[in-house]
Amino acid sequence: MAAVKILFWSCFLIIAYSYIGYGILLFLLTRIKWLFRKRKIPVFSAAFKPEVTLIVAAFNEEDFIEEKITNTFQLDYPSDLLTIIFITDGSSDNTSTIAARFPRIKVLHQAERRGKVAAMNRAMQYVRTPYVISSDANTLLNPDCVKEIVKHYQDPNVGGVAGEKKLILSSSDGAAGVGEGWYWKYESFLKKMDSDLYSVVGAAGELFSFRADLFGATREDMIIEDFVQSLEICLKGYVIRYEPRAFAIEDSSLSMKEEEKRKVRICAGAFQAMVHLKGLFNIFKHPVLSFQFISHRVLRWTLCPLCLGVLFVANAVLLFAKHRFYYDLFFAFQLTGYGLAFAGWLLAHKNIRVKALYLPYYFLFMNISVFMGFNRFIRKNQSILWEKASRRKSG
Repeated sequence: MAAVKILFWSCFLIIAYSYIGYGILLFLLTRIKWLFRKRKIPVFSAAFKPEVTLIVAAFNEEDFIEEKITNTFQLDYPSDLLTIIFITDGSSDNTSTIAARFPRIKVLHQAERRGKVAAMNRAMQYVRTPYVISSDANTLLNPDCVKEIVKHYQDPNVGGVAGEKKLILSSSDGAAGVGEGWYWKYESFLKKMDSDLYSVVGAAGELFSFRADLFGATREDMIIEDFVQSLEICLKGYVIRYEPRAFAIEDSSLSMKEEEKRKVRICAGAFQAMVHLKGLFNIFKHPVLSFQFISHRVLRWTLCPLCLGVLFVANAVLLFAKHRFYYDLFFAFQLTGYGLAFAGWLLAHKNIRVKALYLPYYFLFMNISVFMGFNRFIRKNQSILWEKASRRKSG
């Protein structure tokens, strides 16, 4: 029975640390850091206005592309210093034709679709500026976005900047919107703390910037290329900063079925990324970065989903073995949590909105997605070609 207790407490601590403890620890460590080192908050300087290239990868976005272009032209940065490239490889609609109407935009298009990695690798061949900003075609950027990003490059140790992802949520949003919104709020907090401590560990494709000379052509079979690219920059000795005042806005997923497409693909890519970025597990060579990578990413992608199942079984064994009363209480807590998740699932499928029940449902959904993603990774049947997920239309 001692072994069961060890399993129980090990799983409990891993889950608690990954989802709660790491955030608390980050907060404390950053506060201790600022006690011994003066905090430097970068500000935009008119004396530092470098040339920048904005790359937008767009695939079959004819319904949204004009809004994206209008938004791009509204960026508050000198037009003579901002090169704009739209790469529309593989698009079979009017995306490239629409973008080509605007002389300021350099449009790259070829009929063959080889995925976003290949598109970015090809687009980078046309970059002649020291800094690059990559943005998804289905997002809108805030006007000060470029200014807020480039200010960080005054520090030569900064190799890239991760912007914030903001979701447009409404009172009518279902489980996908509520869950995704909750997830990104917590992620934004962790990214800020990671950046304050040392470096962001993985950028998202909605808004990511990097020094052009640090770009390395990523393998074309890479599923979550932006995440990998950002950490490859870290492995070169640079840091990635988080800038919440530079943000990309997009609608939430239309349904949990659409959210599943995105989440499972990311999870499959996560296992591929961990294998590719095995150097990050060398805690002796990259002590802080490895600590952050394992705590923030690896535990969620590997041990936590397994620990949830083991914790339940171990708790049940201890319950029936009539051990201390707190095992009874915790088992009741687990049953309640899974019951609420099931209720959330049931209500979501009936389009009945109860926000409090959507959170446990989304949490369980995230962990199940890890198993589904791992299955795809093992079977090698996750396509690098992004399957567009339907999103809610705001307004």
